[in-house]
This record gives sequence, structure tokens and C-alpha cells, in this order.
Amino acid sequence: MQIEKRTHVRFYVLAMLFVVSSLNYADRAALSIAGASLSADLNLKPIALGFVFSAFGWAYVLGQIPGGWLLDRYGSKKIYGMSLLLWSAMTFLQAFVGGFEATTAVMMLFFLRLMLGLVEAPAFPANGRLAASWFPTSERGMATSIFASAQYFAVVLFSPIMGYIVHAFGWKYVFVFMGGVGFVLAMGWVKAIHTPKDHPRINQAEFDYIEQGGGLVHMDEQGRADRSPKMKYLKDLVRNRMLMGIYLGQYCIISMSYFFITWFPMYLVQARHLDILQVGFISVLPAVCGFLGGLLSGITSDRLLKRGMSLTWARKLPALVGFVLAASLVLCNYVESLWLMVPLMALAFFGKGFAAIGWACIADASPKRLTGLSGAVFNTVGNVGSIVTPIVIGYIVGITGGYEAALVYVAAHCILGLATYLFIIPDIKRVELSDDAQFEAPASPSSPPPSLAARQP
Repeated sequence: MQIEKRTHVRFYVLAMLFVVSSLNYADRAALSIAGASLSADLNLKPIALGFVFSAFGWAYVLGQIPGGWLLDRYGSKKIYGMSLLLWSAMTFLQAFVGGFEATTAVMMLFFLRLMLGLVEAPAFPANGRLAASWFPTSERGMATSIFASAQYFAVVLFSPIMGYIVHAFGWKYVFVFMGGVGFVLAMGWVKAIHTPKDHPRINQAEFDYIEQGGGLVHMDEQGRADRSPKMKYLKDLVRNRMLMGIYLGQYCIISMSYFFITWFPMYLVQARHLDILQVGFISVLPAVCGFLGGLLSGITSDRLLKRGMSLTWARKLPALVGFVLAASLVLCNYVESLWLMVPLMALAFFGKGFAAIGWACIADASPKRLTGLSGAVFNTVGNVGSIVTPIVIGYIVGITGGYEAALVYVAAHCILGLATYLFIIPDIKRVELSDDAQFEAPASPSSPPPSLAARQP
């Protein structure tokens, strides 16, 4: 009897998640690329622009838990696809604020950024749900590290493109271009994304491989006994020590990320006396190192798991090593040479990427019926750092007149993350709810995936 060779549809799904996640980060950054030219046209003062920048973060955090509830209620494909379509529309519409007088234009821009944060909120919890559904435990670290690394790829790919568009055509066309890319991807999303059971190209061998390896293949199937996860379970999530430790670890990661996203270019200009062209080139190396660190984190974790290491330590070890490496950025306070500072920052970026194993931990540990809600809480706690870090560093720089204490503040989050994974997070395992048994989806061998069923008589 010939053994059927399994398909690799899960990797095509992962490629789509990577592309869409890259666009997600690029659309967030579009305003920062267009900001100088836009500010001049609209006569935006720094304080007003700061409020506009902040709108995304506040709405993004507030939208996480409702977004996670919607994912668990209606499924990843529908909610993620709607999120992609809406955030592309919000990006596109920012191109037209220049047609209004200054005060109205600022108000409209603030509102559109607010809405962008709100409608992007389900994206990364949906990534986590899809990874849990499409990948066995032994490949989940790799899968989550790939879409988590999209933030660095977005910088490397889209920043030069958007910069060229601003230079050649004007800031309005950045939003037209990025919104248009999103509309095209939204159409492709409908055809590319399905549940494992419903995908037309998967065969039984791959389906069984995912299911037997711990993939939650029945998560979004129609007809499940429970399609209405209750918000009452929220307290169960936040009372769980393991989950709260993972959430806190993500706060440390995001706090470091938002130093690099917001204040790192200013640090290079003000503390290292570089011009903006030099900053553009120098920023690429740390971004590439962060991307590589993120990819290697998941790959390393999965290899440790396959070689017999426990799930707990296969996930914890990359986080511990990554946080130690990321703390190296504080050494920049003690070097004068630019050619020593840049490798140190690149090492810190690499470490931050290597430590970012949290999405894999959430996919491994969340209750089966609450992967969307749990991922949303994870992202909510984590993105508090996107609000706190820029503000705290702003006060530090304003009071001290330098960046030394700011680098210490960021490095302290590395130490906190290290302590979290060492002492707060116990064994990593799936959280079980008391009423899980009544909602388990039974195995359905008589109903194979469509690509297999089509070949049966």
C-alpha cells in the first residue's frame, strides 16, 4: 500500500499571513513617512502631530478584547478579511484630508488614525488563531515567528517605497498606494484562507499530520456546539499565572519595540548627530537583524522541541537568551564610536526578535475555545507598552536632556522580561476550562477535506 504524500498548504496560508502582517505594520508607519511633508502642507504643529500619532495606539489597545471576541464568535477568515478591507479603506481615505481647512483636516486625520487602530485590532489575535489551527505544536514556533517578524520586513521593504513616493509624487499618494495594495490583498484573502477542513487543496495526510500534532483544526468549523464564547471567561484568563506571565513578557517586548519605532531615529539624530539620510541607511541593519532574530527564534524553539526538550523550555530558552542580548543596548551609553554603537544596536534588535516567542506560547497555552480572546488580552497588555514607552522616554529626554537614562529604562524591560520567563511563567500547557468537554468537536473521518473527497468514488 502506497503512503500518501502530504500536501503543504499550511505554508501557503503562512505566506499569506506574512504578507498581510507586513502590510499591517506598513500602514501604521505610513503617517510617519509622510509626516514631515504632510505637516508642512497642513501647518501641523508638533503637539498636534503628536496627538495624531497617539490616536492609533489608544484605539488599537481598546479594540483588542472586542476584536478577540469577534474572532471567537465569527471565525478568523471573516473577521480578519473584514479588518483588512476596513484598515485599507482608513489608510486610503487619509489621502484626502488635505482638501479641508487646517483644523478640520487635523480632526479628520485624528479620526482616521483612531479608526485605523480600531479596525487593525483583530489582526494579530487572528494570526495566533490561524497558527493554532493550521500548525502542529512542533511547527508553531516557526509559524508564529514568521508573522511576528513582519514588522521588520515592513520597514525594510515598504519604507524605501513610501519614501520614494513622497519624494516623487507627494504625501497623498503614499496613502493611495498603500490603501490600494490592501484592497488587492483583501480580494486574495477570500480565496487563500479557509479552515483546514474546508481548504480545497489540502489532502487527508496533511490534515491528519496537523490534527495529530496538536493543531486545533476544528476551531472555526460551522456547526460547532459553542459559537458564542462568553466574556465571563475573561477573568479566568487574567487570573491564570501562566497566561499573565506570557502577557507581561509581551509588554516587555512591545516596550522595547516602541523605543525603536518612535525614539530610535531621534536618538541617532540628537545623541549621535547623524543627518536624516544617514539615519535611513543605518536603521536598515538593526531591522534586518531583528527580522533574522525573529525567524531564528521560532526555528530554534521547534528544533529544541523535536529533539526532546519539553515544550516549556523549548519556548522559554529563546526568550531568555533574547532578553539577555537585547539588554546590550545599554552599552551604547559607554561607547563613543558610531561603528561600535551600530553593531550593539543591531545585536539588541536581534535579541528582541529572538525573545519574541510569545505568540507561540499563546497558541500553545490558550483555552481551545478562547484562542482569539486570549490572543487579544495578550496583545492588549503588550501594547500598553506602545502608549507608555514613548511618553516616559519623552519625559526622560525632556528632563535630563539626554538619552542615557532612556536606554537604561529600555534595558530594564529586558531584565523584567527575563525574570518573567524564569520565575513567573510555570510549565507551559494548554489551559482547560471546566466546561470544555461538552464543546469538543468529534472526529469526522467520514467527512474528509475537499481535495481528498473529490477523488473518492
